[in-house]
Amino acid sequence: MNDENGSLGEESGHATGASKTAPAGSQALMRALDIIDAASGDPVDLQRLAGAVGLTRSTTHRLASTLVARDYLRFTPGEGYTLGPKLLELGHRAGAQRPLTRIARPHLDRLANETGDTVHLGVLEGDWALYLDKIPGKRRFEISSRVGERHPVWSTGLGKALILGCEERLWDHFFAIGTARGPYRAGDKQAWLARMRDYAHRGYAFDLEENEPQVRCVAAPIRSASGETVAAISVSSAAHYMDDARMEALTRVVSATADAISSDLGWRSRA
Repeated sequence: MNDENGSLGEESGHATGASKTAPAGSQALMRALDIIDAASGDPVDLQRLAGAVGLTRSTTHRLASTLVARDYLRFTPGEGYTLGPKLLELGHRAGAQRPLTRIARPHLDRLANETGDTVHLGVLEGDWALYLDKIPGKRRFEISSRVGERHPVWSTGLGKALILGCEERLWDHFFAIGTARGPYRAGDKQAWLARMRDYAHRGYAFDLEENEPQVRCVAAPIRSASGETVAAISVSSAAHYMDDARMEALTRVVSATADAISSDLGWRSRA
C-alpha cells in the first residue's frame, strides 16, 4: 500500500470528537488513538480507516504505519489493519494490575447503598458459583453466605446469571450436579429450564427461594472485553422485602451495575 503526499497536520475537514477536544499539542496522539479505536473491530483498509477517523489517506497511513512499527496495529495485505500484539500484552498487564474484585468494589458499594440489600460478586469455578465479595445489607436480616463459599449454580441467582450464555446441555449438567446434593427445593427440571430460557432472553436471573428458604435475589452477568461472561453480581434479601414487583424493578439497577463493571473491563455494548 503506497503512501500519499501530505503533512501530519492535514485533515479532511471533519475531525473526530476526540481530536476536536484534544489538549493543545496532543492532536497527533489523539489521532493515533482514534485509529486504534477504528481498527478494533473487523480488519479495515486504509480508505475506510481514513474515513472513520476523519483524516486524509496520507496522514492516516503515516500514523497507522508508525503504530504497526510499534506493534500497536498489524497490517495484512488484502485485508487491512487490526489490533497488534502490543495491545494484547498491555491488556494482560492491565488485568493483572486491576483484579476483578478491585474494579467491581466501587460499583458494589453504590448498589448496596442504593438498595439496602446484600450484594454479592461471584465467578464460575468448576461446577460451582464461587463468591468473591459480599457487602452485607442494612436490613434486619442476614444472608448466611460468606466470601470464599461455593454454592450450587442451578439454585442461586448469581449462579444462573453466570451460565445464561451456555448451551442447554450445560444447564442440564449444572441442574444435575446441584440437585444431586439435596438442595432445599429442586422442583421440576423442565420448569427450571423454561425459566432459564426466559432469563437468558431477558439478560438477568432470579433466585425464587430455590437456594435458601425465605431468600430471594436478582442477578446479572458481567462481561469481559470479548463479550464472554466472566462473573456475576446479585442483590439478595428476605422474601418479604423482595416481592415480584420489587424484583422486577431491581432488574434495571442490577443490570446497569453489571454493565458498568463490564465497561470497566473493556466490554462495549453493541445495542
